[in-house]
Amino acid sequence: MTNKIAYLGPRGSFAEAALKASGALDSGAEAVPTANVLAALDAVRAGDVDAALVPIENSVEGSVSVTLDELSNGKRLVIVDEVVLPVEFSLLVRPGTDLASIKNITTHPHAQAQVRRWIDQNVPEAAYIPSMSTASAAESLIAEPSLFDAAVAQEIAAEIYGLEVLASGIGDNPDASTRFVLVQLPGEIPAATGADKTTLSLFMRENHPGALMEILTEFVVRGIDLTRLESRPTKKSLGDYYFSVDLEGHVDDLRVSEALMGLHRVCSDVRFLGSYPRHDGREAHVRPGVTDLDFDSALIWLNKLKGKS
Repeated sequence: MTNKIAYLGPRGSFAEAALKASGALDSGAEAVPTANVLAALDAVRAGDVDAALVPIENSVEGSVSVTLDELSNGKRLVIVDEVVLPVEFSLLVRPGTDLASIKNITTHPHAQAQVRRWIDQNVPEAAYIPSMSTASAAESLIAEPSLFDAAVAQEIAAEIYGLEVLASGIGDNPDASTRFVLVQLPGEIPAATGADKTTLSLFMRENHPGALMEILTEFVVRGIDLTRLESRPTKKSLGDYYFSVDLEGHVDDLRVSEALMGLHRVCSDVRFLGSYPRHDGREAHVRPGVTDLDFDSALIWLNKLKGKS
C-alpha cells in the first residue's frame, strides 16, 4: 500500500487537486507537498515517498518539459496511472487590493500563458514574475507582500492563504485541462485493461536521413496509434534530440511488445516509462491483422513452416 505520495505543492495547487481526484489518497496515504517537480521525483528515487504525482501535459501549453526530461534521464521511474484535471484560474489578492493598484503578478509560467489575454485587457501595465506553482504564487502574497500584488491560482488557494478573489474564471480557454501522472520506482506493471497507454523515451543511435521514419515504422506496421510524439534535446550537443512518445496499448499486448523489440534494434536506448490505464477509459481500436490472436496465428504458421509442432 502506498503510504506517502509527493506532489507539486504547496497546498492549494492543481497537483493537490489532481491527487485528490485520482483516488490515490482514498487508502489513507499521506500527501507530501514539494517545492518543484524535480523535488517530487527525487523523493521517489530516494525512497522518501512511495510515489509522486506531477504534471506532464497541458491542453493549451503542451508538455511540461521538466517532467519529460527528468523521467527520461537519471534513475528510472515508471508511470502507473494518469489523471486529467480541468483547470480554472482566478486572480487572488490581499484583502483591500483593487485592480488599479496591481503592479506585479506572480504565477506558474503555464498558468500565465493561459490568462495572457485577460491580463492584457484588465491589468495591461502589470509585470509578470514566475513562480514554481500557482499555489506557491498565492502563498507568496502573504510571505512576501512587498514583492507581489496579485497571484493567478485556483480559487481554493484564497481560502487556504487568507486572500480575496478579485476575479474568477480568467482563463482564456474555458476547456483547458492538465494531465498528471503518478510515478513510482519500477516494479509490478499495472495489468492490461484494454484501455491503456504506454509511454516511451526513444534515443537515436545517430541523426541520419530517415531516422525518425525508422522509429515510426515500428508503430505503423503494427497498427499502433501514437497519442503524443515530440522531440526533446538530450542536452549533450546542439541538434541532438530524443523522442518522447505516448501510444495506445499495453506492453503485454503483442503488437506493443513486438514494437518495443523492433525499437530496441534501431534505437541506442529505449526507456520504458510504463503501461497504465487511460484516464478516459477509451479502448484502443485494433485493426485486423495486429490483434494478439493474429500474432499467435502467425507464430503457429511459422513453426509449421519450419517443421515444428
